[in-house]
Amino acid sequence: MSTKLRNIGPKSAAWLRQVGLRTPEELIAIGAVGAFVKVRRAGFKPSLNLLYSLEGALQDCHWQELPEARRTELVAEYEAIIADKPLKKAPPASGPVYDRTAERRDDEADTDDVPPFEPDDETS
Repeated sequence: MSTKLRNIGPKSAAWLRQVGLRTPEELIAIGAVGAFVKVRRAGFKPSLNLLYSLEGALQDCHWQELPEARRTELVAEYEAIIADKPLKKAPPASGPVYDRTAERRDDEADTDDVPPFEPDDETS
């Protein structure tokens, strides 16, 4: 967001910019739930407080002033969208680990006398 909006801090503004929402008009057009869904689909992990903050920004009120009934509506709207088209699961942090130990041949050098690896004192 290039223009300062109520409830939208630097981290939230960065997330919004990264999903293509750069102006208050773009936020108004997509709505709080739509913006929240875009942020979640981009892989960020915001709490529901972002959803409430976005709605508060649109209503020009502090997010904690949103009535409980409106918060419930926002969450229900979000859950309906996600139920219709679920979020993709994040890929695993790394691929599977395989143990590919080669069998030792008789003609290979004996490495039993090699000392074990010890980390350098400078890097620990």
